[in-house]
Amino acid sequence: MDKKNQLVEDFEKKVSLTDTEAMEPEAAASSSSKSSSTLLLLRRFLETQQRRAQAYAKLKQGFAEYMVSGGELAYQQLCSKITEEFNDCSKQVIEIESLFLKPDHDRDDLADLLRAIQTQEKQKLHLTATIQLLKKAGRPSERLVNHENCRFSKPMEHECVHLHEITEAAGTEEVEADAEYDNALKEAIRGVQDSVTTINEHLEEIKYEIAALEAQ
Repeated sequence: MDKKNQLVEDFEKKVSLTDTEAMEPEAAASSSSKSSSTLLLLRRFLETQQRRAQAYAKLKQGFAEYMVSGGELAYQQLCSKITEEFNDCSKQVIEIESLFLKPDHDRDDLADLLRAIQTQEKQKLHLTATIQLLKKAGRPSERLVNHENCRFSKPMEHECVHLHEITEAAGTEEVEADAEYDNALKEAIRGVQDSVTTINEHLEEIKYEIAALEAQ
């Protein structure tokens, strides 16, 4: 190999090494930026979950007050506000999930995790509403009788349509209705507990991911 060719070859090697060295910091910077962005999104998601927890606390307190006072209007207004809060939280989570699917993040695993939590949150909310509706209605044998369909012959007397001959069959029907009610309530409560357990397990995965990103 002549001297000229040797010089060209040496120059090409130096250029190649220089290009590689220049790319490594750029790649590292890109990776760091992606990790920082992912970390911010995960923290934003946890903030949204905190909002959900606060909304559930308000709903629980409002329902307890309703069961004591019977203030239907105040309870319905609370339910409307809570529904709006839950809807906004869901929109926030869906947006974060979509961002994880984009090339800028490319974290399908985190998107799947958020989607799984979202599914459990919907189930939890549905069952919570079911529990409150059941408790509002009360056990069949303990429900108050409504006399609006009864006939009043005198101001202080009326012919009650609810009076009937007490029979063994009627007693059996009442017991069966109570048992059906109790089973429905227990099933809904158990469903909420299962959803909460699953959500908490997924949240632990999120927290592990945050810890790993912070350690980088």
